[in-house]
This record gives sequence, C-alpha cells and structure tokens, in this order.
Amino acid sequence: MERPADVRVGRSSAGLGLFTKEDLVKDDFIIEYIGEHISHEESDRRGGKYLFTLNDDIIVDGKDRKNKARYINHSCRPNCDAEIEDEERILIRARKRIKAGEELTIDYGKEYFAEHIAPYGCRCAKCSEK
Repeated sequence: MERPADVRVGRSSAGLGLFTKEDLVKDDFIIEYIGEHISHEESDRRGGKYLFTLNDDIIVDGKDRKNKARYINHSCRPNCDAEIEDEERILIRARKRIKAGEELTIDYGKEYFAEHIAPYGCRCAKCSEK
C-alpha cells in the first residue's frame, strides 16, 4: 500500500476541513475513506452525510471521527478525486498539484449536492468568488 499523505484537520470556510501538510502532485495517494461497511438498505434507514457508495452491495458509513477523509469538503472545482479500488476500497488522490497548507476538496456529486449543500448554499472557493 502506498504511504498516505501527511494531513491535518483544521478550520475552513465550510466549518472543519482536511488540509495537506506536504506538497502533492497529480495522482498522489492522499488518504483512504474508511468506515463501517453496510448495505444500501441499512444506508437508507440510517441516512446521514458521510455515506459513500463502494459498489452495488456496500456503502461505507464514514461517520466515525477516525475517518479523517470525512473532513474533505465539497468543491465545485475540486483538487482531489475518489477512486474505487477492486470494489473494496475508496482511495482519495490528488487530481492536480496541491501545495502544502491547501485544503483538500472533492466534488461529492449531484445527489449529495442537491440534498446536503444546495439548501444552505455552496461555500466552496469557486462559489464564494461570485
């Protein structure tokens, strides 16, 4: 397994966020999104905003604070991507060069955006520029 990046949780425009403590280049492995593996039915029952679809059978419930990747905030212009590896793991990778100290962001998708972000307004850097 690749070495994860050195990251820290800190204040961001959206509350808490995850920040890199080192320079990263495109495709660098940053962190794995971890949590309890549950069924889609259980996911529907629980609800929540830390649910990440792994495959047709499994959702990862990343609500536990041990999952530092849960602090990666949404951005309409993200610097990270999620990669599903062998339908078993969710890896977060740099989608471009990221300098030490920058907040790590990802596009959480249309469904998540509509349910959890749009009702309150997007606070990502791209949308804050408007």
